[in-house]
Amino acid sequence: MGVAPALRQATARLTPISATPRLDAELLLAHALGIDRNELLMRQRDLSVPPGFEALIDRRLTGEPIAYITGARDFWTISLRVTPDVLIPRPDSETLIEAALDHFGARSPSRILDLGTGSGALLLAALSQWPQASGVGVDISPAALAVAQGNADRLDLSERADFRMGDWAEGMDGCFDLILINPPYIASDVALAGDVLHEPESALFAGADGLDDYRRIAPMLPRLLAPDGMAAIEIGYDQRLSVFTLLADQGLSVAVRRDLAGHDRCLIATLAPSV
Repeated sequence: MGVAPALRQATARLTPISATPRLDAELLLAHALGIDRNELLMRQRDLSVPPGFEALIDRRLTGEPIAYITGARDFWTISLRVTPDVLIPRPDSETLIEAALDHFGARSPSRILDLGTGSGALLLAALSQWPQASGVGVDISPAALAVAQGNADRLDLSERADFRMGDWAEGMDGCFDLILINPPYIASDVALAGDVLHEPESALFAGADGLDDYRRIAPMLPRLLAPDGMAAIEIGYDQRLSVFTLLADQGLSVAVRRDLAGHDRCLIATLAPSV
């Protein structure tokens, strides 16, 4: 079977379980061929379908995320390796980097802290954006830290990225110009569907109301933020008021930034100006 009919057949099989069946089929075929999607689309007529393609489609039919099957995910300007030990980086989280760009303008943050770093996506995206910066990524999972360190090595960022095991910022001191945080924020009784069913529960759930980790993180921020720094904190689409209050109760100034879909996605916390 040629590439074009194989893609049509795979798309038809994936349609009942995926919102993007054609894209999924193209990404999996490109992965099976060891090339990128652009090359696949340009060279369809002279490529053959490898034997392993059907097995990849079968895995996707079980609901396994594309990123876990291919082991890769693009985020901001970088490409990351991902495994089931880490949350799959999503475009919504790029809102935190956009907020930081607006805050710093022509300046560059010097020290960056990424709490709950997972794959290292936020820290490594920030370090790629600001070549003069260095940063620390903290996670409680040794497996996640191994993934993050591997990504830093592949991106030639390991000299500026220090990954540490920790429970949020417990025991940490010092001032950071930029703090990036994407904590678990799903309530424990929410029924999940789709790709998240395969992602680590520890990166998703945060107690009965989804706010447990925000309650722990908020009191840590005043001692960690540099005077002109900012914390960019990802939130669920309906959590703006709840998390805003937690941050404001710590004396922080708080603003909100929406993602491309128009949902409240990032809260920006800064130290309140001295009176």
